[in-house]
Amino acid sequence: MSGPLRAVIADDQALVRTGFRMILAADGIEVAAEAADGAEAVAAVRSTRPDVVLMDIRMPRMDGIEATRQIMSGRTNETRVIILTTYDLDHYVYAALTAGASGFLLKDVSPEHLVAAVRLVRSGDALLAPTITRRLIERFAPRDEAKADLHRDLSELTPRELEVLRLLATGLSNAELADRLTLSATTVKTHVARILSKLGLRDRVQAVVLAYETGLISPGGLSGAG
Repeated sequence: MSGPLRAVIADDQALVRTGFRMILAADGIEVAAEAADGAEAVAAVRSTRPDVVLMDIRMPRMDGIEATRQIMSGRTNETRVIILTTYDLDHYVYAALTAGASGFLLKDVSPEHLVAAVRLVRSGDALLAPTITRRLIERFAPRDEAKADLHRDLSELTPRELEVLRLLATGLSNAELADRLTLSATTVKTHVARILSKLGLRDRVQAVVLAYETGLISPGGLSGAG
């Protein structure tokens, strides 16, 4: 990840794009392009190959969900997508996460949090706000029998890795996982990396979604988690 961090901002409101551009530029993050709709966002990503896309959901011509799906399904680089929304419980956000987004932010995010989020997903991590993420997935995640059958290879995970995946699905951070399991942060990071590799998953968001869709963890199993 050498070189300056580069981003694309996709939002149909010019004022929002300008505000985000100023915040990112002030922290040394280059804005490679702006887009006013999803189709422009897909084209911008293909031409500029940014590290991160800030993607609004509701846009004309092509919404952020379809744009995310196209970017992630056809990507040949390491571009990550952060979804921007005005609601913390929006079923469109869940759809975007399943389409490949690495997390989501509310549009009233502070400048410091915005910059931190962009840098976080660029590093290869996923942006999960534990409480909001749990509520979101509880509300919208289906029990997908097809995916359950597809991922019977959960049996490839060791007992410890299954335990880590279950706890990860509740939204715990690596530090919280380490504390809960009495392991070092490095060991937890290794477990998470192996889980993602064995299951062919890109990041923690996909792991959380998979844990629900395959029935490894159920919405009712979250009481008191995190």
